[in-house]
Amino acid sequence: MTNQGARFAAELLHFKTERGLSYRELARLANYSSSYLEELVKGKKPANAEVAARLDRAFGTGRRFREILSVGDDGLDAGIEAIELVRRVTASDVSAETLNELERAANSMAMLYATTPPEELLLRVRKYLGYVDRLLDARKTLDQGRRLLIIGGWLSLLRATLHIDLTQATAAAAHLDAAATLAEQTGHREIAAWCLETRAWQVLTAGEYRRALDLSQQAQAVAPAGSSVYIQATAQEGRAWARLGDSAQTGEALNRVEQLAEHLDRPEHPEHHYQYDPAKAHSYAATTLAWVGDPAAVSVAQEVIKELRRDGARPRRVASAQLDLGLALLSAGKADEAAAEAREAILSGRVVSSNWWRAAEVVGGVVGSGAPEAADLLALAHEHRPAITAS
Repeated sequence: MTNQGARFAAELLHFKTERGLSYRELARLANYSSSYLEELVKGKKPANAEVAARLDRAFGTGRRFREILSVGDDGLDAGIEAIELVRRVTASDVSAETLNELERAANSMAMLYATTPPEELLLRVRKYLGYVDRLLDARKTLDQGRRLLIIGGWLSLLRATLHIDLTQATAAAAHLDAAATLAEQTGHREIAAWCLETRAWQVLTAGEYRRALDLSQQAQAVAPAGSSVYIQATAQEGRAWARLGDSAQTGEALNRVEQLAEHLDRPEHPEHHYQYDPAKAHSYAATTLAWVGDPAAVSVAQEVIKELRRDGARPRRVASAQLDLGLALLSAGKADEAAAEAREAILSGRVVSSNWWRAAEVVGGVVGSGAPEAADLLALAHEHRPAITAS
């Protein structure tokens, strides 16, 4: 089975199980035979665009199943070929139409980030970055050149984030540097601030809390006021204060995030990685409160998970929320419940390499508590720990 087929099967099984549907019930909703759907789950039959569309309608998942099928290599080449065709038809080396299509492609990839395994999306981003690189040598106006560099900046930033998710530190640093350079050349404060915010998250997960605090504050100083990256960097500051054990500063940062988010409209595409969704504020509060050991973290994290599941949210966010809840439950002396949350998050397969330390933290806490579930949970963690890939 291909990676794409395995992901499609895993998503189908996830939603079928979550909704408590039998194959017969799902067959009625999707208007497909139960035997065909069962073979899809087992990877014995390939999915196609029609069944993906029917499953999206049956589960109310927007375009999730269709997007899985759109990430294959054929789709990548077809997308670039279409942009190249537009460029040739308009008889221009770098036409407005070409740039529009590249901007749409970059936005599409930023929207796919939360639902697509990083190793799959990385292939797509690399191909488009290669195409942008080839166009840099083409004839173009100053304005066209600036737009092209900005597209390259966004794609380099996304590529760096994917390398971080895959724990490929050398490649991540190189592409963050590239994105920062392109942001400086074009005077693009938003990309520049996202580079700093991304570095802040990277060092925060590595335990460099003071450096994370400094980088998140630098990001706020660079970011346009009230922008998505300004809010995200403020939330990152709160997390750094939480890790440093300063509950007063943590609370102050969370209050600023809440005030900024309440004046922000829900974006047209809340799944876009670089567009702040006000609904995320609750999730960030749960994480931060869990890290600072606030007793309120348990109820906040439980409510976040309910919201995410009710809204059909991205599985990666659900898994992260479960780990937050596990950490909060540990602080509340409920190691058995923490173990159950960690177990479900790990078995979801949605804890990426760069986020595995959060699972390890909960597992370590359960083991340290001496709970009866500790041995089984530790074995499960060793079995499902994501592989570390080379840079």
